[in-house]
Amino acid sequence: MRRTIIAALLCTLATPVAAAPDYQAQIKADYDRDLGKLWDQLHRNPELSFRETKTAAAIAAEFRKIPGMQVTEKVGQTGVVGVLKNGAGPTVLIRADMDGLPVQEKSGLPNASTVRQVGVDGVEVPVMHACGHDTHVVGLIATARRMAAMKDRWNGTLVFIGQPAEERIGGAKAMVADGLYTRFPKPDYALAYHVDASMETGKVAASETIQYSSSDSVDIVVPGVGAHGASPNTGKDPVYMGSQIVIALQGLISRERAPLLPGVITVGSFHSGLKHNIISDEAKLQVTVRANDEGTRAQLVSGIKRIAEGVGVMNGMAKDKMPVVTVVEGTPTTINDTPLARRLNAVMVDTLGADSVVPFHQMGMGAEDFAYFVQPDTGVKGYYFAVGGTPKATLDAARNGGPPVASHHSPLFKITPEPVVVTGATAMTAAALELLKPGAAE
Repeated sequence: MRRTIIAALLCTLATPVAAAPDYQAQIKADYDRDLGKLWDQLHRNPELSFRETKTAAAIAAEFRKIPGMQVTEKVGQTGVVGVLKNGAGPTVLIRADMDGLPVQEKSGLPNASTVRQVGVDGVEVPVMHACGHDTHVVGLIATARRMAAMKDRWNGTLVFIGQPAEERIGGAKAMVADGLYTRFPKPDYALAYHVDASMETGKVAASETIQYSSSDSVDIVVPGVGAHGASPNTGKDPVYMGSQIVIALQGLISRERAPLLPGVITVGSFHSGLKHNIISDEAKLQVTVRANDEGTRAQLVSGIKRIAEGVGVMNGMAKDKMPVVTVVEGTPTTINDTPLARRLNAVMVDTLGADSVVPFHQMGMGAEDFAYFVQPDTGVKGYYFAVGGTPKATLDAARNGGPPVASHHSPLFKITPEPVVVTGATAMTAAALELLKPGAAE
C-alpha cells in the first residue's frame, strides 16, 4: 500500500496540472452575466450565408462597447472587422464564422430555432445553427473583451473578424477580395477554432500539418429529350444518364485515385421530373468533392467533367446537349503552419493542462474556408484548432449503446455552449497573448 501511495505521488509530481489562468474566470463570469444570453439569442435566430445581417449587427454592437476598437461593417457583404491597436508589435487576426444552415432544428432544445429565411438562391428554407457557429461568435466577443482588458500584457494589433458564409465556403474569399488585407492591418498570424461535437468538452486539438480537407461544390446539368414514360425509345432519359454518372463517379475514387490518398465524391442532390409517366428533359445533380492535396483535388474535378461528357456521348447526345459540369464554389485544404502549431500547442498545454490537449484526428473530410486567409501567397501563418463540444458522460453513454451524439449539420445537432465558449476563448486568449507578448518578433 505504501509503495502504491508513493508511486501515485511521484506520478502526480511528474505530470503537473496547469493552474487556470486568471482570465478564464473572467470569461466564465462574462458568460454567466450576458454572453450566455447572447448565445441564446443567436441560437434562436440563425441566419443563412451572406444573409447574416442581424448577427453581424450584434457583433458590431459588442465590438463598439470595447474602448479603442475600430469597427467596420459590410466587409465581404456581411462581414465585420474590429481592429484593436496597442503599440508596436505583430498583427494577429482572430476569426469566427457566423452563418447557420438550411436545416429544420429537431434538437429538442428549449431555444430551438423556428426561423425561416430566403437564401441567396431565392428559396425560403428553415434555418438552424447546426454547426455551432453561434458559440464561435460568442467566443470571439469573449476573447476581444479579455484582450482589451489586458493591454498591459501585450503589444501589437488585433484584428477580430466575424466572417460570413463559411457554410458556402465563400465568405473568407469575399472578405479578402473586399480588401481585408489592404484596408485593414495585414496579419502576421491568423487564428480560428471550431467546436467539435465528437470531442469532450474542455479538450482542444490542433494538427501540426493538415487540419481540414479541400472542398468543391459541383453542379451537373444533364439535358435530356422529354417523352412518354411508356415510350422511352422516343426520348433521351436524363434520369438514366444521371444515374450512370452517379455510379461512374465512384470509379474515380476506387479505380483512378491512389488508394492511400484520401478523396470523397458524394452526390448530395439529384432532381428530375414531375410525374411518374413522364421522361423529363433535364436532371440536376449537386456534388461535393473532398481531397487532402491539390493534385488529387484537380484529378477528381477533371474526372467528373470527363465522366459526364462520356455519359453524354455513350447515350448519343448531340454536342450541344452534353452534360454541363460547373464548379460553383470551393476552398483549398486548411494547413496549419508547423512551427506555429508546435509553439501554440505547447501554450495550450501550459494553459489548459496536458490532459486537456489531445491529438488531432481527421475523422472525416470536413472543409474550412479559413484556408483563404492563410494561402502561401499571403505570407500569413495559420493556426486552427478544435474545441470539444459534448460532455464526457454523454460521449460515454453513446459508446455504451446509449443515444448517439448527432453529427454536425444534423437537425439533432446540439453542443453544450458554456464550456465551448469558456474553453475556446481561454485557448484563443492564451494564443494571442503568446504571439503578442512584449518583445515578440514580427
